[in-house]
Amino acid sequence: MADIEFLKELAEPLGSVVFKKMFGGWGLMSGERMFGLVADDTLYFKVDEETSRRFEERGLDRFTYVTKDGRRTVMSYARAPEEVFDDPDAFLDWARAAIGAAMRSAAAAKAPKRRPAKPTKRRSAEA
Repeated sequence: MADIEFLKELAEPLGSVVFKKMFGGWGLMSGERMFGLVADDTLYFKVDEETSRRFEERGLDRFTYVTKDGRRTVMSYARAPEEVFDDPDAFLDWARAAIGAAMRSAAAAKAPKRRPAKPTKRRSAEA
């Protein structure tokens, strides 16, 4: 169970982490990047290709929700391991990894997307 005041204490060494109320839960923000999510009293950390294996090896489930039309959506956040609540160093380690994932995700989103080359028109020899 994630106690917001306790999480704020754990996050203090990270610097200016902001806790924002959102969608009935909380978002943990480092700068403009959301690296954590508290929903239904469960803490989730941001994951990406670089960090997801660490969560998967521990059997830590992804955050999911059901849309209005009944589809299940899987988000890029995974449940935090229990030791983050007992060991401040473990919290910092996992949180820093999540901040890194959030930063990489933001950088990838800002990167210019490559467009496929347009086919060139060939002129016939008769023209």
